[in-house]
Amino acid sequence: MTNDNYMEDSQFVIFIVFGCIWVLMGIVGVIALLKSDGQEIRFGKWGLLVALPIVIPIIIALAFGAFYYH
Repeated sequence: MTNDNYMEDSQFVIFIVFGCIWVLMGIVGVIALLKSDGQEIRFGKWGLLVALPIVIPIIIALAFGAFYYH
C-alpha cells in the first residue's frame, strides 16, 4: 500500500464517520421532537414507505464508494 492510498482511505473513513454522526444526530433530534410533543413513537407501513427511498440510495452510494476502488 502506498502512502497516497493510505491518505485517500483515511479521508474516506473520516467522511463516513462524520456522516454516521450526522445521521445519528438527526434521528435523535426527530425522536426528541416527537417526545417533547408527548407523541408516542411508532413506525407503520407509511413510515417505511417514506424511509426506504431515503435510506436505500445512501447505502448504495456508500457501498459503491467503499467497493468501487478496491
